[in-house]
Amino acid sequence: MLDFKNIIAKELANITNIENIEEYIEIPTNKEMGDYSLLCFKLAKEMKKSPQIIASEINEKLNLSEEIILKTEVINGYLNFYINPIIITKTVLEEFETKKETYGSSKVGNGKNIVIDYSSPNIAKPFHVGHLRSTVIGNALYNIYKFLGYNVIGINHLGDYGTQFGKLIEGYKRWGNEYNIEENPIDELTKIYIRINNLCKEDETVLEQCRDNFKKLEDKDEYCTKLWQKFRELSLKEFQRVYDLLDVHFDSLNGEAFYSDKMEEVVSLLEKTGRLVESEGAKVINLDEYNIPPCIIEKTNGSTTYATRDLAAIMYRARTYNFDKCIYVTSYEQILHFKQIFETSKLLGLDKKYTNNLIHVPFGMVQLKTGKMSTREGNIIKLEDLLNEAISRVNRIIEEKNPNLENKEEIAKRVGIGAVIFNDLYNSRIKDEIFDWDTMLNFNGETGPYLQYMYVRTNSVLEKAKEISKISEINIEVLQDNASINLIKEMYMFDNIVKQSAEKNEPYIISRYLINIAQLYSIFYNENRIICEDEEIQNARVYLTYCVNIILKTGAKLLGIQMPEKM
Repeated sequence: MLDFKNIIAKELANITNIENIEEYIEIPTNKEMGDYSLLCFKLAKEMKKSPQIIASEINEKLNLSEEIILKTEVINGYLNFYINPIIITKTVLEEFETKKETYGSSKVGNGKNIVIDYSSPNIAKPFHVGHLRSTVIGNALYNIYKFLGYNVIGINHLGDYGTQFGKLIEGYKRWGNEYNIEENPIDELTKIYIRINNLCKEDETVLEQCRDNFKKLEDKDEYCTKLWQKFRELSLKEFQRVYDLLDVHFDSLNGEAFYSDKMEEVVSLLEKTGRLVESEGAKVINLDEYNIPPCIIEKTNGSTTYATRDLAAIMYRARTYNFDKCIYVTSYEQILHFKQIFETSKLLGLDKKYTNNLIHVPFGMVQLKTGKMSTREGNIIKLEDLLNEAISRVNRIIEEKNPNLENKEEIAKRVGIGAVIFNDLYNSRIKDEIFDWDTMLNFNGETGPYLQYMYVRTNSVLEKAKEISKISEINIEVLQDNASINLIKEMYMFDNIVKQSAEKNEPYIISRYLINIAQLYSIFYNENRIICEDEEIQNARVYLTYCVNIILKTGAKLLGIQMPEKM
């Protein structure tokens, strides 16, 4: 596909001799200011002239084909470029004819490995709405990188190790026969955990017994290990129901426990550097030079820490996957933790290729209208309950508006879960998310249901048309009205949008783009009669509808959303 920005940049580089000139070319937010704009005020210092003079002088020297650049214009230090609508229409439609469902995909990632660590719920604890963000952001990034040709390894780094299991084992020893963990494992284990936690606060000796249990678990004690395995298996069975609803899959379920026999090497390597020092009975790596607290490697009782296991995981992933990037999708509450382990990992003797490409992708918290959720406060919403509630609410809307709809259950599932996912991915991930049913399930706003509704509308048009012409049969001259051209120009941007989303690890860039496409199609639909008596016009407009249909479905799939064929 023709890269118009690159064509402009090459011409500008010839005129200015500035190699990185492409960095000064932007897409104006105001479409009347052209399709691309050279920001000449950024060149003023380097060229020692006013932006207006720079823009005028460059404009006089331009030698661009009118077949590609229809016109240029100098406005207040901006040099604006207007792409010939005929060439952009031809470029987009021909690319669609070639790529169809793979339109927007790329091979930029061929031969490169990306590890993404996401979801990572804690065993024996409720899988609540707070885990939703890591799961859906990570899943979207997984899909996006794969679409760009990368070999992606999705890892669910389960929280299946640590002192909490020492507590759980102690609680089960004391009161296990009082709880039916086979029938309702997570709820019952949570009750045991809360009960033993309260006892630990009252009695320090009980807390010591819990710590000893975890040490026994580390030392492969038969009873503790067998009990831990039982907790893990029951929890995974519960979690899988949620993953099935979200249609999320992983390539590895290696959690913290997987690295229990790999931490000795980490400690040994750190000791050899002379940087592992004793502090108040614990072993730590001092990180004063980075102005961050020390990274604790071993506790006072000799047991390992979350950080030790993460360091072991980095070594294992470097050796096993030879990653080009290792991405961690967790809340911003863990920013300090990742700063500590990323700096400490540089002491493990790994190639800089690995330690320089450890990336933390933080996100904001999910909040209820009443405030932050907390397991201890008991005001959490289980993720499975939330997803089922979303499906139930859509079911009620269907019964009210279209009770005779076929496959109502499946459509309600796709719309309900799609609404939850889209709501999570519509804003920059770093923002806290306020959970609001009324906003989420609105079919008219910038929401998942609106996106799905517009996709269903394109389906309806294609169904009425009965057939889609080949590109050789399309007269692109009939697609030169404003509504058509604005839509085509936005469609042209899809591959760039996907790349931007990967570069910034921001799925919301795709979410916002899809809303733009849907809104521009709505304008096109309202201003142009698609199914009409003029066969030439109908063929062209139907083909454009077909392109939008593919972009909406492909983009939604990248976000982890399934489209209903009817609503």
